Amino acid sequence: MRAVLTWRDKAEQCVYDLAFKPDGTQLILAAGNRLLVYDTSDGTLLQPLKGHKDTVYCVAYAKDGKRFASGSADKSVIIWTSKLEGILKYTHNDSIQCVSYNPVTHQLASCSSSDFGLWSPEQKSVSKHKSSSKITCCSWTNDGQYLALGMFNGVISIRNKNGEEKVKIERPGGSLSPVWSICWNPSSRWQSFWMNRENEDAEEVIVNRYFQEIPSTLKSAVYSSQGSEAEEEEPEEEDDSPRDDNLEEHNDILAVADWGQKLSFYQLSGKQIGKDRSLNFDPCCISYFTKGEYILLGGSDKQVSLFTKDGVRLGTVGEQNSWMWTCKVKPDSNYVVVGCQDGTISFYQLIFSTVHGLYKDRYAYRDSMTDVIVQHLITEQKVRIKCKELVKKIAIYKNRLAIQLPEKILIYELYSDDSLDMRYRVKEKIVRKFECNLLVVCADHIILCQEKRLQCLSFSGVKEREWQMESLIRYIKVIGGPPGREGLLVGLKNGQILKIFVDSLFAIVLLKQATAVRCLDMSASRNKLAVVDENDTCLVYDIHTKELLFQEPNANSVAWNTQCEDMLCFSGGGYLNIKASTFPVHQQKLQGFVVGYNGSRIFCLHAFSMSAVEVPQSAPMYQYLDRKMFREAYQIACLGVTDTDWRELAMEALEGLEFETAKKERKKRGETNNDLFLADVFSYQGKFHEAAKLYKRSGHENLALDMYTDLRMFEYAKDFLGSGDPKETKMLITKQADWARNINEPKAAVEMYISAGEHGKAIAISGDHGWVDMLIDIARKLDKAEREPLLMCAHYFKKLDNPGYAAETYLKIGDLKSLVQLHVETQRWDEAFALGEKHPEFKDDIYVPYAQWLAESDRFEEAQKAFHKAGRQGEAVRVLEQLTHNAVVESRFNDAAYYYWMLSMQCLDIAQDPAQKDVMLGKFHHFQHLAELYHGYHAIQRYTEEPFSFHLPETLFNISRFLLHSLTKDTPLGISKVNTLFTLAKQSKALGAYKLARHAYDKLQGLQTPARFQKSIELGSLTIRSKPFHDSEELVPLCYRCSTNNPLLNNLGNVCINCRQPFVFSASSYEVLHLVEFYLEEGITDEEAVSLIDLEAPRHKRENKWQEIASNTSQTLRLDETLDSLGDDDPFTAKLSFEQGGLEFVPVVVNRSVLRSMSRRDVLVKRWPPPLRWQYFRSLLPDASITMCPSCFQMFHSEDYELLVLQHTCCPYCRRRIDDPSP
Repeated sequence: MRAVLTWRDKAEQCVYDLAFKPDGTQLILAAGNRLLVYDTSDGTLLQPLKGHKDTVYCVAYAKDGKRFASGSADKSVIIWTSKLEGILKYTHNDSIQCVSYNPVTHQLASCSSSDFGLWSPEQKSVSKHKSSSKITCCSWTNDGQYLALGMFNGVISIRNKNGEEKVKIERPGGSLSPVWSICWNPSSRWQSFWMNRENEDAEEVIVNRYFQEIPSTLKSAVYSSQGSEAEEEEPEEEDDSPRDDNLEEHNDILAVADWGQKLSFYQLSGKQIGKDRSLNFDPCCISYFTKGEYILLGGSDKQVSLFTKDGVRLGTVGEQNSWMWTCKVKPDSNYVVVGCQDGTISFYQLIFSTVHGLYKDRYAYRDSMTDVIVQHLITEQKVRIKCKELVKKIAIYKNRLAIQLPEKILIYELYSDDSLDMRYRVKEKIVRKFECNLLVVCADHIILCQEKRLQCLSFSGVKEREWQMESLIRYIKVIGGPPGREGLLVGLKNGQILKIFVDSLFAIVLLKQATAVRCLDMSASRNKLAVVDENDTCLVYDIHTKELLFQEPNANSVAWNTQCEDMLCFSGGGYLNIKASTFPVHQQKLQGFVVGYNGSRIFCLHAFSMSAVEVPQSAPMYQYLDRKMFREAYQIACLGVTDTDWRELAMEALEGLEFETAKKERKKRGETNNDLFLADVFSYQGKFHEAAKLYKRSGHENLALDMYTDLRMFEYAKDFLGSGDPKETKMLITKQADWARNINEPKAAVEMYISAGEHGKAIAISGDHGWVDMLIDIARKLDKAEREPLLMCAHYFKKLDNPGYAAETYLKIGDLKSLVQLHVETQRWDEAFALGEKHPEFKDDIYVPYAQWLAESDRFEEAQKAFHKAGRQGEAVRVLEQLTHNAVVESRFNDAAYYYWMLSMQCLDIAQDPAQKDVMLGKFHHFQHLAELYHGYHAIQRYTEEPFSFHLPETLFNISRFLLHSLTKDTPLGISKVNTLFTLAKQSKALGAYKLARHAYDKLQGLQTPARFQKSIELGSLTIRSKPFHDSEELVPLCYRCSTNNPLLNNLGNVCINCRQPFVFSASSYEVLHLVEFYLEEGITDEEAVSLIDLEAPRHKRENKWQEIASNTSQTLRLDETLDSLGDDDPFTAKLSFEQGGLEFVPVVVNRSVLRSMSRRDVLVKRWPPPLRWQYFRSLLPDASITMCPSCFQMFHSEDYELLVLQHTCCPYCRRRIDDPSP
């Protein structure tokens, strides 16, 4: 570990405390009576904050990053926002010593010399609690449940969120050891670790204990030759138990630093963990890394020290010129900031080097700075060795493992020679302090590398020999040898490469190149040397001749295959490169560094993890095969290739008459039959009949047949079969047909396939060539049970546009569903409908595609009816909604009215389902209303947009009034209020309704009008003021129920202002019709009411009230007022008079006697389908005929209706044709 200074600054006063913003972008410092805000990236002072009147002792940032707090000697606490604005201030009775935010609830704890307070944003108040001693420090647990307070009298008090004391820890030192800094471990997962260590002896360890294998994940690594690279500490032999990652959050660890110069650890319960650790200085600050793996401590020793989570000192972060009052770690990083008595602020980056070693399939690396993990790269087994001190270097070789600690080197050995054994024990200890760059271990020695010097020491620590190099040593590796006489391969910075034997004083120079060495490896036979230089070039030399054999660019590491002399691999640029002999390089993607190559396994170091990658050796094997180098290819295949590659090797060897290699391959596959091998040899030599006999003798007649058929010797094959198994004959004919097809003789192939019973292949060839006649012949000969071939025939008939034959085939196998699908796909709708009549279960399969086809053909109305007929109400409604929307957008309001009417009737049809009744009835009334509006607006739109009017002024006047009274709420899409008011203004003025015209013009003044209307509106607004301010009485509508004249502009809408009776309008002229709606008395059904009306009971004949008096010169009529009124003669009229009046609408309700008195020709009935009730209307002017459409139930003056029907041959509203008998 080393610390690199990133930036430094100096404040004018002592820096007592500091805090990072949770995202790490800003640093808040307490310096003097100000807060200083720094940018952590470059140390720029962003802003000083003034608010305190005395020295600021403490500062803390909330975990959500929204606010931070500061406490001062002026007895006040200020809360600031992340925008550096002070928002709140409260005080204590003494100076503030420390502040801390709850990481979960963001509750703020502020502590003074005599009490502490808890403030939360929700409560907006501070609850204060007295303290028995001066509080010097505080810290929340990482779950936010408890607050630990450190006291000047040496006591630690643990409180809950309400401030109540739950645990009190009285420490042995008492007031002589004031607690100056405390901190909870932010990770609570070290509990099992501490539990395992509580009863350990800190001095020595039991040597012969076994290590337990653990499923730990790799954490660190960067390759450094055979040896290792490291920093500091020592091992202990003990079993490593898997850490329990499922511990609950309340198992927190509290680190305590006191001025008794001790570091202690406690559980939440107050129980001490382990023993006190002596510091030899007064600690002023303690803080954890974000994940709790390391601790920072600073104080009177004028430096910040790095400790492990269990209190083992690892090294110094930075030395300063005065006391260290505060030190913190930047969140989720390895950056550390320290603040000093003299105002110095230093920002460091900690760099943790990788310490590791590799030998063949064993990889050892440092974990958590004080542990060593040995990993078996093949079996993935791991074992942990706990050292309790900083591990500085690691070296591994065969059954030896060396670990360098600050004051000693430990040498371990395996218990046995088993290659899978993972049990290590301490063999020797060298209790001396060594300084070295690299450490290498051999069978009986350790090698220390110090710059240009190599030292060889025995395991007892005695220096046996030393070598001095010409240049810096860049790489060192043990290349094997007898115990005590191992050879070392050494690469120097000046490009020199040497071989050194441990028992020899002399270094042998292998070769010297111009560039510095980065990586080295020697081939298995010691004949070739691979070097990676500082220019990322891989160079391969012949050791004996010193000749450069080849070189490859883009290399960062290289390794020879330990099982094959001529194979090496190197990595670089994100690729793995495998090179066999002098053949071209085979590449595949791979991230990391190649550090070993054993057989088909390549050991790769990437992202601090070592892994074994299985790489098939197919590519180099085929490179050798291409050059007919069969023996070398066999050697490569032995390293690991696929079964297919093995077979290919055998066949190539046979073809090349390399029988020994072919025989080895067969033996490797377990084949020992010499006759079979000799048969293969004869077949390759062209002696086919001899080969066939040998195949038969070895019991492999199928191979003989395969040989003959592959050679297209079908006659020989038939002779070989003789009168054998019919299945074999059939197979032979099939192969012959395959051959005929391959040589482009499809007709012959079809005939052969039919003979062999392979109808599917015959059909496929006939279909692909478009031979319909042959397909017909096959289909008619096939039995109907042979479903698959017949379905293939039908498929090809459809493909070749012969639907008739496809239909015949489907009928043959009885596949009616496919037949329906065929009719639908070919759009033969009549045949489909006829089939649907006979088989109603296919109704959906026919009508839904038919409707979709109609819709695609722009026949939407027919499509809607087809959907409706198919029972697809949802699709039918969707089509109608789209049609309606399109009609409105395209200003076809007459069509929009028709579609809305159809939509309403669809909703009424769906409303028969009780589950949807209420929703659908609401939609029905809404759509009916829209249909009426759009039907009327059609005339308004034509009047305003077209040059000639097709309607009488009175009609336009009535329509615009009807629309104006109906548009009291939201205006539907497409309907223009401007057009409506403009029409009303023009027609009102023309007909003498000047008051209404003036109102319309006034309304238009407040609306945004088109430019083409503006001149006319402005002129009309002026000229209307010259007219009298009243309306013509001839235009005033009359209520036929109460005989009240209603104003032209009615605030109540289309109802009478007196009796509230709704007006009934003609659907063509929009005049008020002389109809009054009445309701049936409770208990009278619709059928009974109609039957009562149909009775037409005779009425009393009216007596003539007028008397005629004739004389010679004159003729006089006199009214006799003594006769009874007409009302007594008509019960319905009496009901009108009796029930009218009042603010609320009172409907006319009739009983059976009134119904009997009515005439059938005076009553109109809207016979709505269920669930609606019928509606009844009584005509009060029987002589004026009214016609009601039996489909849409719209009312018309009879002469108007007849004229419109003659014009359109249908109802103008619902478009029901006059020749349609259905209602």
